[in-house]
Amino acid sequence: MNILVTGAAGFIGYHLSQRLLARGDTVTGIDNLNAYYDVSLKRARLATLQASGNFRFTQMDVADRPVMQQLFAGGGFAAVAHLAAQAGVRYSIDHPEAYIDSNLVGFGNVLEGCRHGGVGHLVYASSSSVYGTNHKVPFSEDDPVDHPMSLYAATKRANELMAHTYSHLFSLPATGLRFFTVYGPWGRPDMALFKFTRGILAGEPLAVFNNGDMVRDFTYIDDIVEGIVRTIDRPPAAGGSSGSPATSQAPFRVFNIGNNSPVQLLRYIEVLEKCLGRKAVLEHKPMQAGDVRATIADVSALERATGFRPATSVETGIARFVDWYRDYYKVG
Repeated sequence: MNILVTGAAGFIGYHLSQRLLARGDTVTGIDNLNAYYDVSLKRARLATLQASGNFRFTQMDVADRPVMQQLFAGGGFAAVAHLAAQAGVRYSIDHPEAYIDSNLVGFGNVLEGCRHGGVGHLVYASSSSVYGTNHKVPFSEDDPVDHPMSLYAATKRANELMAHTYSHLFSLPATGLRFFTVYGPWGRPDMALFKFTRGILAGEPLAVFNNGDMVRDFTYIDDIVEGIVRTIDRPPAAGGSSGSPATSQAPFRVFNIGNNSPVQLLRYIEVLEKCLGRKAVLEHKPMQAGDVRATIADVSALERATGFRPATSVETGIARFVDWYRDYYKVG
């Protein structure tokens, strides 16, 4: 297939593009290469992708309507994996404009492109953050998601509503994937594992929020990619299906992708300490604005629809990340 991957230089977009290329698909990748984090890491990811003759990359911003219209007019994409977004919960507090431009305007441009470009299936990144103030765990796709705790979360919930509208009005098959705390090699430097690894190796204290009383459904990148690929290959049909809202007949679904095996933050740090062979210095801090204490995924809908559920342990995943980190940054 000819598949468009937006955010191809990003963490998940890079790994997904690799997987699609490995199975013989043609991948058109776009990314605006913004400076939210180290651009050299994004360029290094791209360099490995560009070794494939089936990968075509263009630097562009999904919020640029005329450029996006051009892209879809000449694309002929069988499917779109929309992963481009302004990420980060806390960054959205001080930089709301970045989220409005990329996550709302940009997503609208992608929807219009899919609608007019005859795209067979839109798969897009949502987030576990949409569950907001929910206290019932594990989180299920049937739970209400009306009280987001950050603008980032609000934009991701808005994406789901926008996608459903296009699915309902224009019969656009669309699947939203609520990712749960993704980690692994080539990860984002603003995320906990990356920060903790850098801090421990430098002998710097680690900021541990809510005094370490945090639980996360840490999900390894290979499991995320497996879930995305299986979803791409199974577009929803009209009439409702597993993962669809009970009241909708549109070709639309939302799935959780999480490890369904919650881990305490302090246990996560212990595993990292063992992999690095060094102890962490912890600096306990109160809960941050916009954050939640626990995220745990119910993945039964994903398993019913695709036959897959994530299963990589944090012991395995963190060890692989540390191996990559030492190699990439030449740390002994």
